[in-house]
Amino acid sequence: MFKPRDIEAYRRDEKLGHKMLTPEGRIRLLKPYLPSPPLHPSEQASKRAMEEQQRLGVRRFLKTHWHLLVFTIIHALFSLYIRIRQAYHQVFNKVSSIYHHHHRAPDLIYNDVKDLRRLPNHLSVILTLDEDARGGTGLAKLIEEASDIAAWCASARIPQLSIYEKTGTLKGYLPRVHRSMTQKLAAYFGPNTPGIGIRAPHCPSMETAPTLAASRSENDGIKHLSVMILSAEDGRDSIVDLTKTLADMSQRGKISTSDITIELVDAELSESVMGEPDLLLLFGPRVELVGYPPWQVRLTEISHVQDNEGVNYQVFYRGLLKYAGAQMRWGR
Repeated sequence: MFKPRDIEAYRRDEKLGHKMLTPEGRIRLLKPYLPSPPLHPSEQASKRAMEEQQRLGVRRFLKTHWHLLVFTIIHALFSLYIRIRQAYHQVFNKVSSIYHHHHRAPDLIYNDVKDLRRLPNHLSVILTLDEDARGGTGLAKLIEEASDIAAWCASARIPQLSIYEKTGTLKGYLPRVHRSMTQKLAAYFGPNTPGIGIRAPHCPSMETAPTLAASRSENDGIKHLSVMILSAEDGRDSIVDLTKTLADMSQRGKISTSDITIELVDAELSESVMGEPDLLLLFGPRVELVGYPPWQVRLTEISHVQDNEGVNYQVFYRGLLKYAGAQMRWGR
């Protein structure tokens, strides 16, 4: 674009017959609007080299890839944070496991929890089957973990335990689970072994009576432990089946729609599956319910230990500590 001042000067010079401006003045006036003169071949090569250097330089790289640089820095800092956090938790859990080791002694476990403000009457846990294990070791490990938790509950005098395993493998081996838990309790309690009852929805229950010494004991120890085994089919599928049943009964006139209340649904699900647990323990590094019955977990306190892998007594103990210090607002 020509500047108005330059246009006016040129026109005035033209009207005066080009006598107002000298030849040098006219050159200075028109020079900004003329194309650049062609460069010498050596100058052109030098210019191309300079442009290539700028294109491959640091400034050029930062200008075009700044988002990649920012992402790399954030990723590196976050990875460093994760590594430090995992190392801290591993050291802390190791020290805590040494300080609070149960030694398979019910008295030591009870001493850990006896001063807590409250204990859950119904404890629930989520266990995971290691499907990559070979030769049935995954099932054996799963049953061993369930038996350990049952012994810890009996030692802490928690009368009810529910174990959720998504695939239903544990439900398919109830006799083996019952035998393993009975042996584990006997290893912990000796002659004062409490009774145990294991049941699962739509499966026959199995019972073992307490030993004579345990039944006659006058201490406050637990006399009987109730264990419920659950799977994914006992979660949302149970709610769907109950909904279909109530809808069918309502269409047949056997029940009024006004009779279908929250209390009715709660009573039916509690009878067919189980009641609401007070505390749900997760032994994984993240909070993943993996299909756990949603109705039963409405008011349940959920506990997990960050970066933890596998079933261990520290997660059990810290979950009870968290439950004892939790404020139960019940939606308020």
